[in-house]
Amino acid sequence: MVDDWRMDRIGSALRGENPTVVRRLDAGFAVIGDVQFLPGYSVLLVDDPEVERLSDLPRDKRLAFLSDMDQLGEAVEQACRRLDTAFRRVNLEILGNTDGFLHAHVWPRFQWEPSDLVSGPVWLYPRDRWSDGQFALGSQHDLLRVAIGGELDKLRSVH
Repeated sequence: MVDDWRMDRIGSALRGENPTVVRRLDAGFAVIGDVQFLPGYSVLLVDDPEVERLSDLPRDKRLAFLSDMDQLGEAVEQACRRLDTAFRRVNLEILGNTDGFLHAHVWPRFQWEPSDLVSGPVWLYPRDRWSDGQFALGSQHDLLRVAIGGELDKLRSVH
């Protein structure tokens, strides 16, 4: 099955089989989100599928994960700012309510978002945004993916 990697996102990333991976970082993988209703949405996956929460990591690895989250957030911010003049900010979230492994969401936010949603959490968007094919990750997001990867490379060369 083509989407088997979705059943084991971290394992498939470790094996080099997860097509959403943008870069390998110190404590995880920067991946571009499956949905792109907010273009540039990315996720940081921890590099150990047994880790369920931030507190499961030893302190040094925990700090490395948070540093990776910061770098991915900054990379998304720089890439989105360059590609869309309506870029506003980035929201960073570690929730862990659905998937049983540690991950962090990086949501770019834009001026063109509906006025009733632009200042609230992304999770208030209608559920169809996560399932409607028009918002699915595809080749139309290649430029964005390359831009985020390039920004990560720049950031990592100075750290």
